Amino acid sequence: MPKVTFILRDKTQKTIEFEHGTLPYQGHGLPESFLDLAMNAGVALEHACGGSCACTTCHLIVREGGQNLSEMEDNEADRLDTAWDLTVSSRLGCQAVIKGDVVVEFPMYTRNYVQEGGGIQLGQPEPAAKVPEPV
Repeated sequence: MPKVTFILRDKTQKTIEFEHGTLPYQGHGLPESFLDLAMNAGVALEHACGGSCACTTCHLIVREGGQNLSEMEDNEADRLDTAWDLTVSSRLGCQAVIKGDVVVEFPMYTRNYVQEGGGIQLGQPEPAAKVPEPV
């Protein structure tokens, strides 16, 4: 049973174990990809293009277990060329299918001016400003 540890932007970790073939497919990214797992486990992994390998908002940096992922296809490699903070172990969460234990880290930034769910996120999120009530 694969175990995936996400190192979030605030450096906290969330570890999820799953059994192959049991994740309900959420329709975003490839089945059993990081994005599919994140959507099933409530991990907020951005995916502005819906997981179709058309952006880099689901960019992750593999810290351990890269051999336990699917091989990178040309379309993923081409898209990753535009990712912020690209490393030799970078992968797109929507394209990297999990085969075994892996540790991945969220990069500090993504190249996306609008974050799903509302506000803009560059680095650490800020609380929403309170709007004064009309008098």
